Order: sequence, then structure tokens, then C-alpha cells
Amino acid sequence: MPVQAVLFDLDGTFADTAADLAAAMNRLREEQGLEPLPVERMRPFASAGARGMIAASFGLKPGHAEYEALRTAFLELYEERTCVDTKLFPGVADLLDELEGRRIAWGIVTNKALRFTERILETLEVEPACVVGGDSTPHLKPHPAPLLAAAEKLRLAPADCIYVGDDLRDIQAARAARMRCVAVQYGYHGTDNPGPASWNADALIDHPLELLEHL
Repeated sequence: MPVQAVLFDLDGTFADTAADLAAAMNRLREEQGLEPLPVERMRPFASAGARGMIAASFGLKPGHAEYEALRTAFLELYEERTCVDTKLFPGVADLLDELEGRRIAWGIVTNKALRFTERILETLEVEPACVVGGDSTPHLKPHPAPLLAAAEKLRLAPADCIYVGDDLRDIQAARAARMRCVAVQYGYHGTDNPGPASWNADALIDHPLELLEHL
């Protein structure tokens, strides 16, 4: 069946947000009396947002007594520089032009809160047909609810859409939503799984424009 819409994860798939996430975390480390960490050390954790960055920087997970205070402080600092160094991944702008030329709708489905997501998209000067954030539905990916909500916004069946992501949760969510899925090998990927080749995606791509081969 021909694809009628392409849905993208945000961090690590559509936009390279790692520099701003790392800068906010290093501000927090400074406030805690700690030395800054290199961006590349934190980069693999960026797809997991605050949870990932706190794990990378402090080694703490949700449920730890100090976690919620660190999460709140981190998000306040991130709000100050949500889209300073964030940029589209190379090739994404050309891909969007091609999708629009083919009259294929595109949208964003992310676990990032809408207040950050909408600011990033506005600053990057892109206009998706739909945006679903981490606070748009009661569940986060890998639950299928965000992807199903996006398909509903577009008035399409899930089978008419393809989801593109850089994290195992993206592929799990797409499978649960009965949506076709593509894993990107240029993204952040996380550190707690073997990597995109093991995720059972319908396709793997090394560059955004390679997606056109799978439409």
C-alpha cells in the first residue's frame, strides 16, 4: 500500500537536539559542583530526554530519592535554551520538500513535552501536519497511543502511515500500532539495546533521503 503520511520521532531522528540537552545538563552539574561532561558522552542518551540525561550524568533512574528534584531542575534549565544549537539533521529539509512535492503528509510524534516540541519546530521553521508530544496522550512510546493519535489527527488508518525513529521504543510503538516503521542509523540509539539492526524494523536508513526508497 502506498504511504500517505510519514511520522517522525523528534530527538535523534528529525532534529539534532543533543547539544542543547547537554548544555542544560552541564549547567545543572555546575550548580551541583561537578565538572561538565563532553557532549559526545551524553549524546547516546539524548533520545530518552531528561531520564536519559540524568542517567548519563548522575547514574540515577526514576524512583531514586533524588531523581525528581534533578529532573525538575534540568527541565527548567532546558527551557532556557531549548533551541539554541538544535538543528535539523542533514538531509531532513530536502526530504520534507520531496514529501510535500509528492503530497505526502508528515508529522512529529515524540515523548518530549509539547512546550519544548512546539518551540523547536517553530524555531526550525517547519510546519508539520500534526504534532503529538509526550503530554498529548496518557501513554508514552513504546505504547502505541501517540502514533494512533497522530493517525487520527491526519484522518488516516495506521497502515497508511510509516513511522521513522532512532530508538527501540519507536519501533515497538509502531509495531503495536500496526504501522510500518523505519529505523535510522544516524541517531542516538540509547545504550541499553544492541542497536537498530536488531529492532525488527521494516527498513534501516543511514541518511534521511534514503527514506524515499521505502515509500
